[in-house]
Amino acid sequence: MRTRRSEYSESTRQALVDSAVDLFTKRGYAGTSLDEVVKRARVTKGALYHHFSGKQALFEAAFTQVETRSIESLTAVVTGEGDAWDTAVAGLRAYVRKCLEPEYQRIIVHEAPVVMGWERWREAEEQFSFGLLRTAVQLLVDAGEIEEAPVEIMARLLFGALSAGASTIASSSDPKRTGREVERAILRVLEGLRKK
Repeated sequence: MRTRRSEYSESTRQALVDSAVDLFTKRGYAGTSLDEVVKRARVTKGALYHHFSGKQALFEAAFTQVETRSIESLTAVVTGEGDAWDTAVAGLRAYVRKCLEPEYQRIIVHEAPVVMGWERWREAEEQFSFGLLRTAVQLLVDAGEIEEAPVEIMARLLFGALSAGASTIASSSDPKRTGREVERAILRVLEGLRKK
């Protein structure tokens, strides 16, 4: 049984992360101050420093929250009912829709590589997105939908394509149109791997 104090601490931390996600999405990392974060969360700066060592640690918590929620929703699609091909295609479409969401674009695609540094960002993406993609590729191979090939290599190549697609969508002046084009292009790559 959790104590009232631990519940309060957890709700304070969550309020800070929710506030940070909202502000980082709207203003970016550089345009967001910790004073704004605590004001929006309705907590003290001392409470912020109780939970986070600073702005970068808060950003990483915001990143983790956005990625965790994204991966949970995408995992439900990729591992859902239906044959492996249909769920993989549905997963691709769901990922492109995710890339159109402002918080995903701003926090995951634009800000994270800069704020976290390229190495740390790639490491975090390995933990989240790559694992799901590797699972999807393994399911396609196991179902006999795509040619037998080293799953790790194939997943890494597709991961590179999806990462480039996410950046292209996020940088586009017409993200919806670009999203459709990215979806079609990656689907053509997948279909090229499909057994005839």
